[in-house]
Amino acid sequence: MILQKKQLDLDFKTNFKPFDRILVAVDEDDSKSSLAAFQYALALAKPNLAALGIVSVLELEDLNVFETFSPEKRNQLRENLTVDLERYVKKAQENGIYDVRSFVQEGKPAATIISEIIPEFKPDVLLCGSKTKPVSNAKKIFIGSQASYLAQNAPCSVMVIRS
Repeated sequence: MILQKKQLDLDFKTNFKPFDRILVAVDEDDSKSSLAAFQYALALAKPNLAALGIVSVLELEDLNVFETFSPEKRNQLRENLTVDLERYVKKAQENGIYDVRSFVQEGKPAATIISEIIPEFKPDVLLCGSKTKPVSNAKKIFIGSQASYLAQNAPCSVMVIRS
């Protein structure tokens, strides 16, 4: 047993490379876990002097049929989302992170982040929040579908942050 432990110690190297580019997904529908993910992203970005990307996706599926076909309504919702993201950018800058970029897109959140935002921003790690979803009569907890999709399909490391 002692020989195995020594072998493990010899093989383990601590050459961790800090993250240079951090992307955090925020969702106003789930502000508690999004805020937790954002706060964790700030805690990672500041000591590593990392660039921070903040993304939010306008979910068109959440709109009713009349809103979907109304350019004015979509523009208003997109503008509201842009204003919300600017508050996140300002908060990051107030916390000493100066290389901050925001992204607003429309579509299915996880798929849009994977196909459009990650190729553009090229993060080392993606942080996202996830609501805790207890299953009745069981002690299991599952991550949300968006977080699960991101964890399974992102070409970079993914951290799922719970509130």
